[in-house]
Amino acid sequence: MTAISLRSVSVTYADATAPVIDQVDLEIAEGELVLVVGRTGSGKSTLLGALNGLVPHFTGGTLTGTVSIHGRDTRDHRPRDLADLVGVVGQDPLAGFVTDTVEEELAYGMEQLGLAPDVMRKRVEETLDLLGIADLRDAPLADLSGGQQQRVAIGSVLTTHPKVLVLDEPTSALDPTGAEEVLAAITRLVHDLAITVVVAEHRVERVLQYADRVLHVVDGRVESGAPAEIMRTSTIAPPVVELGRWAGWHPLPLSVRDGWRAGASLRARLGTPPVEEVAQQPSRNPGQPVLTATKLSVRHGDLVAVREVDLVLRTAEVAALMGRNGAGKSSLMWALQGSGKRAGGTVGIGGVDPADLTPAVRRTRVGLVPQTPADLLYLPTVAAECAQADAETGSRPGTARGLLDRIVPGIAAETHPRDLSEGQRLGLVLAIQLAARPQVLMLDEPTRGLDYQGKAALAEVLRELAGSGHAVLLSTHDVEFTAIVADRVLVLAAGELVADGPTAEVVTSSPAFAPQVAKVLGHGLLTVADAVERFGRMP
Repeated sequence: MTAISLRSVSVTYADATAPVIDQVDLEIAEGELVLVVGRTGSGKSTLLGALNGLVPHFTGGTLTGTVSIHGRDTRDHRPRDLADLVGVVGQDPLAGFVTDTVEEELAYGMEQLGLAPDVMRKRVEETLDLLGIADLRDAPLADLSGGQQQRVAIGSVLTTHPKVLVLDEPTSALDPTGAEEVLAAITRLVHDLAITVVVAEHRVERVLQYADRVLHVVDGRVESGAPAEIMRTSTIAPPVVELGRWAGWHPLPLSVRDGWRAGASLRARLGTPPVEEVAQQPSRNPGQPVLTATKLSVRHGDLVAVREVDLVLRTAEVAALMGRNGAGKSSLMWALQGSGKRAGGTVGIGGVDPADLTPAVRRTRVGLVPQTPADLLYLPTVAAECAQADAETGSRPGTARGLLDRIVPGIAAETHPRDLSEGQRLGLVLAIQLAARPQVLMLDEPTRGLDYQGKAALAEVLRELAGSGHAVLLSTHDVEFTAIVADRVLVLAAGELVADGPTAEVVTSSPAFAPQVAKVLGHGLLTVADAVERFGRMP
């Protein structure tokens, strides 16, 4: 039976010169898991929003054609009329919360549907266990990490038992293990309950192997087909697919398991590496210490978020801070930046504690891009934000705009920041902070909402910044981005620093943090570029 039907669907926003999506014809059957891919700003979120009537009932614009969900036409049924059929989890979980605690949020949707209390209680317990958040039952939502908030947002939708589940970047804030657990839960819903799942995800490497079908959004069109078929020419592809394209593998690998099988001949050509080959790889450009933390601790009430961390950040170096959700990464970064609370320890940059500096001066010493970049945006247009950043930092006019065009090209100057996608908004905040060229730049989950090309552009900007004598620290769950940009990886667990070393040494020693190419080829190779450099030509 058809769960979702789109007939000649086009969406055009006010003042736009062309439709975001144009003449889309599509049918999705019950029990399908469909992955939506495309460049940042290509229209993926618009396509997803059309599936429950958010587009155009709440976003504005004009929708032509017909969208039908289990026989209900979205022209005649607003989102509230589809709540029993369609569950939606957006890119920003915190923005969608309506209660104060985890348990209340899980129950809220069921209350609106008028379910019996005993049914609600049972479903809450099932969802807490399914997503591994039972220990957070009474926790305030505002106190959760970004990844924990994302799990709660997914759980609040699952408790209503929708027939269609729409997910926009569901694993973007989750650590690798947490992402696997959430995706396992989602696929269980598909296989056991025949729930239809439509998921848009830039971290395609996490979801591709589970997809029944891929929708590729490009130039307003939506291409639909089997994953291997679409990935052959898609503008968005994970490292294992890029490796397969380069190596000419048929069929194209969609998972590490597929890549491992196809890569036997390449591994044979590499031979057996010396035991110490990976461990001896040095950091690429060790520089001079620029920021030092000693015995740094952070407490949130009774919770010790950071426990006596000693840390040195050096010029000409990009360091990645990794660890599971709730490990204390964000707390550590805010404490280093000077705005966050500290329970003990010292931080110094050039002999000065960042906490003692005014915000304007601190910005040129230690810049920080938070997990919720929209918090730093307050002007009515992209052009105004960029111009203000140039003025405040004394940069040449056009500096911030130039950085934005490198990271996320194609954003109209008069666009309101709230109308941008999550990835575009992040790119704007990155450009604003980079315009100040701080001695130390810290980024908290900087790749949420960015496609692979956007990540590559960001990596190039960060490498240039480090190369010109700055220090970069990024907190991330994105192992593929870490592989292409980081010289050094630090791992935080329960507030304590448990690993600190060259990227290849740290990530290849952990199944959770190892990138796809490392799992397929080994030998200290982390990226497709590493493989190309090692072999020197097409194998």
